[in-house]
Amino acid sequence: MSDRREDRTWTEEIQIMGSELVEWVKQVIQEGNVRRLIIRNQDDEVMLEIPLNAGVAVGGVLTVFAPVLVALGAMASLLANVKVQVVRSGKEGRKR
Repeated sequence: MSDRREDRTWTEEIQIMGSELVEWVKQVIQEGNVRRLIIRNQDDEVMLEIPLNAGVAVGGVLTVFAPVLVALGAMASLLANVKVQVVRSGKEGRKR
C-alpha cells in the first residue's frame, strides 16, 4: 500500500462585510495554509491581491503585514461588502 499525501491547491470564495475584513484576514493568515488572498469589490473588480507563502504564519507575521492590514482597514471602511478569494494549500477539504 502506498500512502501518498500530496498537497493540493484550491480556492474558496466568501462574501464578508467590510467592517469584518481586517479581523477575518488576520485569522486566515494565522492558519498558515493560505497562499494568496484576492479581495474584490461588489462589482467583482480586484481591489487588492496579497501573496503569502505557505507556512508564513510562523512568528510575527502580523507585524510584517501591518501596512497591508492598515490599507485593508481603510479600504473596508469604504465598502459595504467584499468578496474574498482564498487560495489554500494542503489537504483539500479542510474545514475551518
